[in-house]
Amino acid sequence: MDLPIVPHNKMQQLMRPGRHMFTTSDDHAMLKQVEATHVPDGRQFAVKPLLRIIEDVFERAAPSVPGFVQQGSTQAQLDSMDDKAYQSGFFDMLDLLSFTINKVSCEISCKCSGGGDAHATTLGIFNTLASYSWDAKVVLAMAAFALNYGEFWVVAQLYTTNPLAKSVALLKQLPDILERADTLKSKFEALRNLIKAMLDVAKCIIEFKELPAQYITSDTPEMVTATAHIPTAVYWTIRSIVACSAQIMGLVGMGHEYIVSTAESWELSSLAHKVNSIHTHLKNQLNLCYTIIDEKRHIETYQALIRLIEAVHIENMKVVKALIYAKDDQLPLLECSTKKRASLDVLRRKNVLLLITDLDVSTDELTILQQTYQDSRQHSTRTESQYEVVWIPVMDSTAQWTEEKQQKFEDVQGTMPWYSIHHPSMVDPAVIRYIKEFWNFKKKPILVVIDLQGKVVNTNALHMMWIWGIGAFPFTSAREEALWREEIWRLELLVDSIDASIPDWINKKSVVCLYGGEDIEWIRKFTQTAQAVARVAGITLEMLYVGKGNPKDKVRKINSTIHSENLSNTLQDIRLIWFFWVRLESMWQSKMKQGMSDENDQILQEILTMLSFDGSEHCWAVFCLGTENEMAKAKGDTIMKCLTEFDAWKENAEGPNFLPGLIQRLKEIQTPGHCNRLILPGITGTIPERVVCSECKRPMEKFIMYRCCDE
Repeated sequence: MDLPIVPHNKMQQLMRPGRHMFTTSDDHAMLKQVEATHVPDGRQFAVKPLLRIIEDVFERAAPSVPGFVQQGSTQAQLDSMDDKAYQSGFFDMLDLLSFTINKVSCEISCKCSGGGDAHATTLGIFNTLASYSWDAKVVLAMAAFALNYGEFWVVAQLYTTNPLAKSVALLKQLPDILERADTLKSKFEALRNLIKAMLDVAKCIIEFKELPAQYITSDTPEMVTATAHIPTAVYWTIRSIVACSAQIMGLVGMGHEYIVSTAESWELSSLAHKVNSIHTHLKNQLNLCYTIIDEKRHIETYQALIRLIEAVHIENMKVVKALIYAKDDQLPLLECSTKKRASLDVLRRKNVLLLITDLDVSTDELTILQQTYQDSRQHSTRTESQYEVVWIPVMDSTAQWTEEKQQKFEDVQGTMPWYSIHHPSMVDPAVIRYIKEFWNFKKKPILVVIDLQGKVVNTNALHMMWIWGIGAFPFTSAREEALWREEIWRLELLVDSIDASIPDWINKKSVVCLYGGEDIEWIRKFTQTAQAVARVAGITLEMLYVGKGNPKDKVRKINSTIHSENLSNTLQDIRLIWFFWVRLESMWQSKMKQGMSDENDQILQEILTMLSFDGSEHCWAVFCLGTENEMAKAKGDTIMKCLTEFDAWKENAEGPNFLPGLIQRLKEIQTPGHCNRLILPGITGTIPERVVCSECKRPMEKFIMYRCCDE
């Protein structure tokens, strides 16, 4: 006897009563029902390996019938997923869970096939999984769904090539459905979107479970908020599993009569929207938790770094590793000259100089430092060559790293002959904080020295480099103190080797005149007058123009004019003019670091006088003999007055008496008054409260001035 055929519309009604009840469900009442089923007994298992298998099923089961493009992982990624999932102990765990997974799978199949109420079906699953934690519930429910979903698609994908699959597909009447794939496209897309949303929520719940308890506790407000929402998230994920299962079961046995309902796709899309909203909220809470964890880890790392640097070590590698790159997952250094990656072992048993800058480092500063570095490499066996320089660019970690910044970083890196950290992102935020707070890094470059035992022996040796070059090795603060104890104010200290002729002038006992300013008419008059006086006094006079501390186009033009008109000697490389003044600033910085006062330190007084000349808008001049430490110095109008009145004091200033006579005459005509303006360089330490005027000896008033370094 033939069985009666149920009309298609009646079949739909039998299968889908209560399918849309989620739209009117009271979440608060639902939550009470769900929590009533939650009686965990403490059983635990590793949920991540199981979730990876579930992901694998969903990826491989993506529709591959005509009209669909499979999206997601490549085969290589899926094979990699296999390797991660099938780890030691996984199969033992699966043996223990398989009964529960199959039980839930059967429960879903039976109730969805019979057209049961979706909410009741969901609660039934919660009852079955009552003994498990929230993260385990959601993963086990998804595993049960993946079992049904995977079986459906195995048959669907193999029915054209595998005889067994073909027979099963015929019994399920799948061929007719899949041959009309274009009419099912919206349904499968809605399924795929909802499955992705469910996976996202599941991963989020697992992440909450895995947050490190030593950094964030369950009573942290952010964790309390998240924990309160997790039961709801698990409910709607399992509710979505029920909806997806019902859609898949609806395809089985319907054959060519199956008609796609717009309402069914809308139901899946609405659920996807709700689950995505839940995921967004959980992800926001998770990010807040990660922020708290990162802050506590940062503090922990920072405090550990402080203790490490303050401790005594027998070699330098622990400190070097902590400051440059603490992990072992890659080679952290780049040898800039060869573009080859290098390990930190190249710094072992070496004095390490950390060049710390931002990306706006001055090319002039780099050039001078390169010269010192290359000079030391001329004799690789000498003691003073036993150091390495590593560039550490300090970046704002909150700022976005752009292609423009990357290019700038590579450009600066390409000009260096030493080592560089491979990428700024490798510098730990705790290290950046330490650099700023303990080494007072702001914007100006610093050169931190770490000795062979890992001790920080100088928080900024850059000034020593500028003043004494390689003679400052090993660049320790103790060496800096010793060098100053040996120094007197003299021409060699003032000018170093900025001009190759200076040593010859000193040997010939010539009077050397350094002068500067930006008034070309005064310069013409001054050089002619000084040379005329030298002839009358019977002395050999050598004059050198040293411009201004921040040489701009005007200084360049004046330099060219002096050279072309043969008014005096000039520094043809404009960077040497810049370096002359940078050395003076470095001397002041170094003296401040030593705790010196301009009231009891003669060298510091002379340095401040020179810097006040540069801060003035007027011209100036200094006369000296290389073999003596006394110098005659004055502003432009004063020195011109003295020279034009030479006849009045020339009796006491002929030959070797010229310099003492000039010094005495300047004292006689010096007018009292608050006369100087001093612009001190930007410093990394504290600004002195009291600075005495180099001329009138009164305390100077203090103002704040902002000046662009590119002026």
